[in-house]
Amino acid sequence: MNTLLKDLFGVFKFVEGLYAGIKKILVPPKAYSWQTFIYLSVFSWIVSYFAIGYIKDIIAFVGWLFLIAGTAWYTTQDPLRVPGTFMPVGAVITGFLVSVFAFGSQKDVITPTTIVFWPTISALITAIPEFIEGTDTDAKAQIPKPEDRQKIIILVASSMLLSCWIQFYFVVDNWLQEYPTLKSDTFKTSTFVVRNQEPPKAPPNGILVLDKLQPIVEEQIAQTPWSEVEKWLLDAKQRVESLGRGVIQKNLVKYDEKELWRVEPRVSNTKSGYILDLLSIWIGPSSNPRGYYLKKSCRIEPVAATIKAGDKITVGEIECDRLNKFIAGSPPPQQ
Repeated sequence: MNTLLKDLFGVFKFVEGLYAGIKKILVPPKAYSWQTFIYLSVFSWIVSYFAIGYIKDIIAFVGWLFLIAGTAWYTTQDPLRVPGTFMPVGAVITGFLVSVFAFGSQKDVITPTTIVFWPTISALITAIPEFIEGTDTDAKAQIPKPEDRQKIIILVASSMLLSCWIQFYFVVDNWLQEYPTLKSDTFKTSTFVVRNQEPPKAPPNGILVLDKLQPIVEEQIAQTPWSEVEKWLLDAKQRVESLGRGVIQKNLVKYDEKELWRVEPRVSNTKSGYILDLLSIWIGPSSNPRGYYLKKSCRIEPVAATIKAGDKITVGEIECDRLNKFIAGSPPPQQ
């Protein structure tokens, strides 16, 4: 029985201590406290939800200010330092809130700009108290001591360098999204870019251009009188380049690299007809100084066909390779 009572008293003491801890966090000891700012921020956001127009934005703006002030106050009361620096963890949290507030949007709360400026803003928040002497109403500006200046410069410079590296990551990532053909290149000699997955054997956009161009060329040549086919081949350069531009503008419209692809034909004679090579040429940056291109070969031959009147005429027949060939180097000269 005594043991049971002790256990009950122990539970009551635990609940009482837990309640006291929660009360200490949630109930402000005085009106001017960090809890007051947090509650004001929550209240402002609730009110802004029911507001409209520019009033909604103003109330939300004030709510962000209250949240940043309350968080900064709470996290600096008993600061926990980032290992190896004198930067409080609270400054990192406050810096994140300031960055989201300054560079976020209703659609994307966390943007690349938010992440890029986060370290630098956190360092500046850490450095600001070093320029202030005193507390509350007695605070005044001061010049940090020489030994403190060095720490501040190193911290801010290191954070700015980190921001630059993060920005570099987003720049490279954006390049690879807008110019996906770069993924098929090699980065063996790069000091900054490390490939973490197997590169494609051939640029997908170059393959896409030729695969979309092939049926258009086949449609214009197949079952066409042979005399017109030969005339078409004489003007192949202008025709294929024009068709290629249309294919590129239609199928690569979402990529900035659409301006770095060019389509050209190469026509050669055979014993029975012609070989039409459709070339998709990359004119953008490449680790190979001579560049590279993709080729799809089509064999064009004359065949006999019967028209409705029963007369026989010679028409063109075209057969193209199913696969494209990826060739490193400059395309062959036009004849």
